[in-house]
Amino acid sequence: MIPLPPQPEATTLTTFQEGNETFQATPQTHAAWQAMRTAAEGDGIDLILVSAFRSIQRQQELVQAKRKKGLSDTEIFRVLARPGFSEHHTGRALDLHTPQSALLQEEFETTPAFQWLNQHAHSFHFHLSYPRDNPHGIIYEPWHWCFQRGRK
Repeated sequence: MIPLPPQPEATTLTTFQEGNETFQATPQTHAAWQAMRTAAEGDGIDLILVSAFRSIQRQQELVQAKRKKGLSDTEIFRVLARPGFSEHHTGRALDLHTPQSALLQEEFETTPAFQWLNQHAHSFHFHLSYPRDNPHGIIYEPWHWCFQRGRK
């Protein structure tokens, strides 16, 4: 297993509203997300943003909440990156959803939205971070996409 590399916490973020929620992302990620969502809508695909920037402190809170529920660190770190190692800290990671699937569940891969992302997300510099059987030991997350300029 290859450990996840440390991820710097973003310092320049754009704050924006989607629905009734407030999100933050880097300005480039936000612009790419807006363009990708618009393109998807043009193809009849409804992409919904669930999560974007998450601070290292917030990641630690999520870990502590799971520990309080009695989960072991092994279980926790298969579904969450360790604080300081999550792509969400960079302001470039997005968790996406579509009305045709359960929220943040593997079944997202069976939706037209996931098929669309597989075909088009790279055009907007987004990539699937945790494919099935990834070398980091993180569960398969078909909903987690990260903006990476220069990667197509």
